[in-house]
Amino acid sequence: MKIGIIGGTGMLGHHLAIAAQLRQYQIRIIHRASSDLSRIADLTYESRIADLNDRGSLIRAMEGLDMVANCGAYYPTLPKPLSQEIKTARLQMQFFLDAVKEAGIQRALYLGGAIAMPKAKTGMGHEELYYDQAPENPAPYVQVKWLMDKMAREAARDGVPIVIGIPPMTFGEYDYGPTTGRLIVDLANQTLPAYIKGNRNVIYARDAGRGLLLALEKGRFGERYLITGHNTTTDDLVAAICQQAGVPLLKKTLPLRLAKIISKFQEVRYTLFKGAPPTLSSTAIAVLAGGQHLDGSKAKRELGYEPDLNIEGAIQRAHKWFEKEKYIE
Repeated sequence: MKIGIIGGTGMLGHHLAIAAQLRQYQIRIIHRASSDLSRIADLTYESRIADLNDRGSLIRAMEGLDMVANCGAYYPTLPKPLSQEIKTARLQMQFFLDAVKEAGIQRALYLGGAIAMPKAKTGMGHEELYYDQAPENPAPYVQVKWLMDKMAREAARDGVPIVIGIPPMTFGEYDYGPTTGRLIVDLANQTLPAYIKGNRNVIYARDAGRGLLLALEKGRFGERYLITGHNTTTDDLVAAICQQAGVPLLKKTLPLRLAKIISKFQEVRYTLFKGAPPTLSSTAIAVLAGGQHLDGSKAKRELGYEPDLNIEGAIQRAHKWFEKEKYIE
């Protein structure tokens, strides 16, 4: 079986590729010409250059594949007008869906985000939570993740063989940037002034990659699958990271309302004057505000997935990798 992975040089795509390699798949990494392939030197793969903004290149890159996973779907980074963000996300997602159809892919996976689900009014978050219409939250990250989730589900109803895999907050190796691992890096370097309280679900990246592969292999088309780790709070998470890093416990917290004000100010300043990007972006605020405990029973029941590593183990392995890569001073 041949599997294509878009976003294979990122943390989740890399770990999905590792899981596929262990299962003896033939791997094709679909990447932009500018991608740093030295990051995936541990993999055995075929390279194909394509761009999510180029429909034709995606179709050509997927030819001959049995399955494909999109682990590189668009998400906002620097502040831009919402209309521009939505246009980019819609175009890239449509090109991906078109390529899946045109290339005759048997099974496809879209790596989604839990932010596309509203918070559960009672209990834990689960796959059947949907917005009836576009979310009221105007944050571009919320809007584009909701849109792409909706497009994937609608495409499945039209016959596209696609499933949606949703991992939560992920810690592990190959987190260049870093992305979610920035919490570990900033706490270890003692550069984080305060944190925002809330509920989280945390997973080790290797577990996430394995779960995403199971969703691709076994998931029902049009269905979401929460590939969960373990439920926790940011209080306990911060304490565990500080203990692993051997630094004093950070006790100062930042109210969400104040964080939103700071974020808005930083983004307006960046839009007007450029300079350094916002340290507290609307994307970060949206993720923190939307955090909730998650129910992983559907993936366990239908995919046979359960996490292997606990939160402390995930933090330990991520911290060790960040030290090796000199992210932690």
